[in-house]
Amino acid sequence: MPLTPQDREGCKLGLAVEALRSCGTVRVKARGASMLPSIWPGDLLTVHSVTQDEVIPGDIVLVLRNQRCFIHRLVDRQPQENCVVLATRGDAMPDNDPPIAATELIGRVVAIHRGNRSFVPNRRVSLFHSVVAWVLCRSDRVRGFALRLHAPHLQSCSRGGLPASGSFAEARGISRLYRSRQL
Repeated sequence: MPLTPQDREGCKLGLAVEALRSCGTVRVKARGASMLPSIWPGDLLTVHSVTQDEVIPGDIVLVLRNQRCFIHRLVDRQPQENCVVLATRGDAMPDNDPPIAATELIGRVVAIHRGNRSFVPNRRVSLFHSVVAWVLCRSDRVRGFALRLHAPHLQSCSRGGLPASGSFAEARGISRLYRSRQL
């Protein structure tokens, strides 16, 4: 019996979470636009397993919520009764995500691989990145344009070569895949 897309995603998710918990490191490809401009669709992210005591506000973290993985920035940690509650938010999102228990924390992004370069994500978001994120959050038109500009780079990364010289229509088609505001 063939697997449905939801079943396939559930299998991938379970495998990635198990690999991270047992091996301590996993690489995942970013999807979505909620972390623009810090993380772009197609970026390859190296995630290390961490405990709640190893993360601080400003870290980009991987959390499991409602059987879905989200990679967002940790904005706050609050002790409550017998547990710690975490608040996360995508850089290009207007509001915090619903609070989560620290037990839903899976890992921290320790490296971002984009094209031919790799870098460690900053805990502090620069004023420039904050302004860009604010604009991308509030303007579908600007976000769509930025994703169309990024699409040839995304195609080249998936092919392993130089930026493709595809048509504008191809680039526009790829940007539609990433219009979702969730990772």
